[in-house]
Amino acid sequence: MTASLLAGVAGLALLDALNPATIAGVALLLLAPMAHPVRAAAGFVAGAYLTVFVLGAVVYAGADVAAGATGDGLLWVRRIAFTVAAVALAVAGLRRLRARVRPAVTVPRWVNPLSAAVLGLVMTGADLPNAFPYFIAVERIVNADVGTTRSLVIIAGYALVYCLPCLLLLIAGATRGDRVRRRLGRLYEQLGAERKMPRSVPIAVAYLTAAAGVITIAALA
Repeated sequence: MTASLLAGVAGLALLDALNPATIAGVALLLLAPMAHPVRAAAGFVAGAYLTVFVLGAVVYAGADVAAGATGDGLLWVRRIAFTVAAVALAVAGLRRLRARVRPAVTVPRWVNPLSAAVLGLVMTGADLPNAFPYFIAVERIVNADVGTTRSLVIIAGYALVYCLPCLLLLIAGATRGDRVRRRLGRLYEQLGAERKMPRSVPIAVAYLTAAAGVITIAALA
């Protein structure tokens, strides 16, 4: 286990930590009109952490076997990740070719501290195919060949760094609840409330161009 490996994985984790899905999930739960919003947000973060760690361990195990059998490591994983990302970008671009109303983002009534953990599992798991730093980090861990135990410890550390913004937001919500909720409320009005999305050809072209670039990378990976 080298300092360069740890520094590289930590940098990728910090990049991956800027994930709008998980951060928005915590923010919405802190704003939700429920009995224990902080507990629900904590459950969500726990679910997100378990998702990143468990899936990372599974991908590591599969990639380790692939590397030993074919020498390709995470080649197939990278191609799938890039392809999924390209499809997501293309769909987003096509949606900008017509005007629509984006519905408000709300927390379902059935969410409580326990079900929030399940929600964290689902939302984080659904977003991971687009998390390029995640797969690059696992690939580096596989290629470093530091052993299973150390590799799992590094993946656990990656998951912790990934959840760092959510943890900071959670701590702020627990210690300065009213003040944080007021600021989150203003942010929600800008990003989460119902909003008219006008047709935009330039934005659609930008998304589709990005999708073409990503799919090209996937083909060359």
